[in-house]
Amino acid sequence: MTQRSTRETPNAAGVSRDAVRDAAGFAAAGVPPAAWAAPGARRAHATGKDPWARFGWLMAVIWLVFLVYPVIALVRSEAQIAWVVAGWVALVAFVVLYVTGFLHGMRGGGGLGRTPSRRQWLTFIALIACVLVSVPAEGGSALSFLPFLMSFASYGLTRVWHWITTIAAVALTAVCVFLLPGGMTYLSVLAIVALLGVVNTVSTWLILRSAEAERLGLELATSEGREALARDVHDLIGHSLTVVGLKAQLVRRLLDSDPERAKAELADIERLTAEAIAGVRSTVSGARTTTLVEQLASSRDSFRAADIEVQVDGDPSALSPVQAITASWILREATTNTLRHSRARTVRVQLSSGRMVVEDDGVGIGAGDGGADGEGNGVRGMRDRAAAAGAALALGAADAAGGTGTRVELTW
Repeated sequence: MTQRSTRETPNAAGVSRDAVRDAAGFAAAGVPPAAWAAPGARRAHATGKDPWARFGWLMAVIWLVFLVYPVIALVRSEAQIAWVVAGWVALVAFVVLYVTGFLHGMRGGGGLGRTPSRRQWLTFIALIACVLVSVPAEGGSALSFLPFLMSFASYGLTRVWHWITTIAAVALTAVCVFLLPGGMTYLSVLAIVALLGVVNTVSTWLILRSAEAERLGLELATSEGREALARDVHDLIGHSLTVVGLKAQLVRRLLDSDPERAKAELADIERLTAEAIAGVRSTVSGARTTTLVEQLASSRDSFRAADIEVQVDGDPSALSPVQAITASWILREATTNTLRHSRARTVRVQLSSGRMVVEDDGVGIGAGDGGADGEGNGVRGMRDRAAAAGAALALGAADAAGGTGTRVELTW
C-alpha cells in the first residue's frame, strides 16, 4: 500500500502523478487513446506487467511509417548533394529522437499536467531542428513531420505548448497549401494536421479530466474509509469502555461485601479489555465482524453489571445474516447510549423478520446522545450504518406508559 500511495500523490495541478505519467507514456508517440486509456492499463503498467511498458516503443516505430513521404522526397530530391545528405541525417536523427523521447515519456519524462523534464524540452528543440534541416532537400514533404511534433508537444510538454504547436502547424501548412506554387498537392496534409489538432486537443483534455476524476475518486474513497473506520472504532471503544467503567464501579462496591464476585467482575474487565484491543486491530484491518447472538449476550452482561433488567423477545435468526451484522452494530450503540445516558431500569429488545426494536424506560432522548442538543456521533453512526444496509432507522420516545424512555427501531 505504501508504494501505491506514493505513486498516487497528486501534483501541483491536482492530477495524479501515476495517471499522467502513464498517459504521457502511452500517448507520447501518438499511440491510439484506446490503448493507453483502456480500463486497467494504468494498473498493469504500475505493476510492471503491462505489455505497453515492454513493447510500447513498437507503436512509435509503427507510426513512423508515415515518414515514407520524406523518404520518397529525399530519393527524388534534386537539391545539392550536401542538402540531401543533411536531409538523410536529419531524418534518421528525427526517428531516433522521437522513439527515445517516447520511451522517456513512458518512464516519467513529464507532460499532461506534470512539468516536462529538461530532456523533453531539448528533444523537442532537436526535433524542430531536424525538420528545418530537412526542408532544403525535401521541400513541402517536410510538412509530414508536423503531426509528430504536434503529438510530442501535446502529450510530452505543457498545455500551452500544445496550443502553440498546434496553431503553428495548422497555420504553416495552410500557408504552404494556399500561397506556395503547387501547394494544393499538400491539401491532404493540411486536413491531417487539422484533424490531428482536434484529436490531440480532445484526447489530452479527456486524459487530464480522467486523471482528475481518479484523484477525486481516491480522495472520496479515502474519506469514506476514514469515516467508516472512525465509526467502527467509536462504536467498539465507546461500548467497551462504558462497560468496563460500570464494572469497575461494581468491583469497587463489591470489594468488601463480596470479594469473590469482585474477582469475577475483574476477570470480565480483563476479558472485555482484551476483546476491545482485538476488535480495534481487526477493525483497522477491515476484518471486524460481530454476530447478533454475540452482541445480545454482551449487551445482557453489560446491562446486568448496571443493574438493568433485559427482556429479549424474538429470535436473532429472524434476521438474515446480512441484516444481523447491521443490527448487531445498532444494538451495540443503543446499549452504549442506554448505559451512558438513560438511567433506565428495564430494556426490551424485540426481534422479528426484517425488524429490531430496542426500548428503555429511562429519561428519554432529550438527555442523551441524539437528544435535544442534536445528534451525537453514535446516533449519526447508527443512521449511516442503517442507510448503508438499505434499512430505515427511527429514533423517538418509547411506547412505555408516560412516554418516557427511548425507542430505537431498525427496519428493512
